[in-house]
Amino acid sequence: MARRGKKKGRPISGWLVLDKPVGMGSTEAVSKIKWLFQAEKAGHAGTLDPLASGMLPIALGEATKTVPYVQDGAKVYRFTVAWGEERSTDDLEGPVTKSSDQRPAEAEVLLLMPKYTGVIMQTPPQFSAIKISGERAYDLARDGATVDIPAREVEIGRLDLIEHNADRTIFEVECGKGTYVRSLARDMGRDLGCFGHIAELRRIEVEPFTQEDFVTIAELEAARFGERSANSDSAETVDAPVDFDAIDALLVDTAAALDCLPQVAISDDAATKIRLGNPVIIRGRDAPVEAEEACATARGKLVAIGAIEQGMFKPKRVFAG
Repeated sequence: MARRGKKKGRPISGWLVLDKPVGMGSTEAVSKIKWLFQAEKAGHAGTLDPLASGMLPIALGEATKTVPYVQDGAKVYRFTVAWGEERSTDDLEGPVTKSSDQRPAEAEVLLLMPKYTGVIMQTPPQFSAIKISGERAYDLARDGATVDIPAREVEIGRLDLIEHNADRTIFEVECGKGTYVRSLARDMGRDLGCFGHIAELRRIEVEPFTQEDFVTIAELEAARFGERSANSDSAETVDAPVDFDAIDALLVDTAAALDCLPQVAISDDAATKIRLGNPVIIRGRDAPVEAEEACATARGKLVAIGAIEQGMFKPKRVFAG
């Protein structure tokens, strides 16, 4: 039998709420964070385009098991629409495809905005990660194909106008999973008869995380390396003994991603049984009797996600102690 290779990295777990800079791709950001923490495993909870900045929640270790709950959370974006041009990518990256000398008055924009709140139908951009016949739409678009992407239902909780001038309008939007802000800019531009595209885009919230959780690359490098060169990624620097306490302190606990679920406090004995895959009786006056999903904690630490049926917690996904 082939021998299993030894896992590389530390078994560190938690969420790093990165303030991603413009120009860095999401995959690149995950690799950078994984390297800085020397983590065994890392993944992100929702792609953020290289031209966008802001919140990219990155899960390390056991926190990767909670990624779907963060992906499903509401997002808040602050974005600027430049009027007068529509572009192939619906942002600054692509060439201009349509243009107009017309510019909207603030009153016209305000009058239009209610159309884009609530549950609406939205067609994703040509340059998007939507799969068409097994291929990514952006790959087909780069090859010059015009892709017929079906419209789909998305939910926009609120859309606020922050600032308006002749050529640009700044908005803030709170939206659900699957919403494309680039499509919002494109569609509003068409409705206003002047065309439009995203000039700036910043994600400022991904439920349950807020701007107070933001950590920058510079802060991470300072915590990781101290007075040593933060720009060195040589083998000598990586292999040198490191005190990880400072950088580990920047992580948000794994359980934070599950604030949306009922919480059940259990004993250490019950935690041991659950981690072995066994159900346990939930005790306590306030314990829920039924729940499709809930999370069990012991001494404030996440133990498992599971269902509560007839007063028993039945684990579906357990977490290392």
